Amino acid sequence: MKKVICLFMMLVVVLLVGCTENETIEKLTRVDVFHVTVDGNYADEIIIADPSSVDELNQVFDRIEWERNVKAEMSRKEDVKAVLFLEDDVNMPERLVEYKIWFEGNGTSTIKESDSYGRLDEVGTKILKDVFEFEDK
Repeated sequence: MKKVICLFMMLVVVLLVGCTENETIEKLTRVDVFHVTVDGNYADEIIIADPSSVDELNQVFDRIEWERNVKAEMSRKEDVKAVLFLEDDVNMPERLVEYKIWFEGNGTSTIKESDSYGRLDEVGTKILKDVFEFEDK
């Protein structure tokens, strides 16, 4: 009888562990933006830390359609480099994620992050340009 109870308890534990979602909640806390100059260098950085702008950027970044595990080569240097500060846990340092962003002529944008690239529609691209204070050249 003890074996049956022990087996039942182990089964319950396995089911509980298997059904529990192991979800990490990342909170965007700040974005540092670097505009690329005509000669290919980075201009002065813009620090975006006010909660309303950060929330707006977080919503835009959630709209990106990602292609994962793809090495993308671009024919020109990015227009903007954005460094995202993500907080996973209050007791741990922020994690930094670097996005390189190209604004396309058709109103969309391409975003590259390490081994992935994504596309952003016209609405999201317009918001990025406004918040990043980007002016077309």
